[in-house]
Formats: sequence, structure tokens, C-alpha cells
Amino acid sequence: MRHRVSGKKLGRNSSQRKALKLNLTEALLQHERIQTTRSKADFVRGDVERLITIAKRGLGNDDPSRAVHARRIVGSRLNNNRDLIGKVFDTLAPRYEDRPGGYTRLLKLGPRKGDNAEMVLLELVDREEA
Repeated sequence: MRHRVSGKKLGRNSSQRKALKLNLTEALLQHERIQTTRSKADFVRGDVERLITIAKRGLGNDDPSRAVHARRIVGSRLNNNRDLIGKVFDTLAPRYEDRPGGYTRLLKLGPRKGDNAEMVLLELVDREEA
């Protein structure tokens, strides 16, 4: 029985899970749309939404120390990737300033041909089409 066991292991050890979460988060924030399995998308979705919410908190111009603190938190979670931190604060946070949550969307694509894994398209809502 799995009573009160939280979190997904995805068949990996802790360092591999941490690297997977960082890579998927960076890819989603950079490209704004990724194709992955359902379990990996569920694994990273909450983390991305939390980062955008923290960045929105740092938009308030009333207290500059709050903006610096938010930028440092997001930076620590994105491995201090300055380009990505700039995109989160300059592009994504103002885009979702009036939205109270729900920044990502899952679109089912059907099973993968090789191993029948359920594939999804994880994307940010209200993104500009190229």
C-alpha cells in the first residue's frame, strides 16, 4: 500500500530526478511548448507554475527588496541561468500579471509508437504563435 507516500520517482534516483526537473523546466520556459510523457509533464507542471507566481510577486514596484528576493529565488531554482531568469521576469510574469494561476495546459497526443507511453504537449497558455 502507498498510503501517504507523496511525489513521483519516475524510476530514477534523486540526482537524476533533480536534473530531469531542471532540464524540463528550462525547456518549457525557453520554448514555451514541449512534447513529453504524461507523468513527466505532471512532475514538472507545478514547479513551472510556482516559478511564474514567484516572478509575479517580484513585479511589485513598491518594495525593491521584494523584487530582488523573488529574482534570487527563481535564479536558484533555474541554476542561475541569467537569460532564462530575464525571460521569466521580463516576458512571462507581465504576461500573466492578471491571471490568478493556471499558466500551463496539457494537450493529449496519444500513445508513443515504441513503448505505448501516453504523450502530451505541455505548453504555456496565451503564448504568441511564431
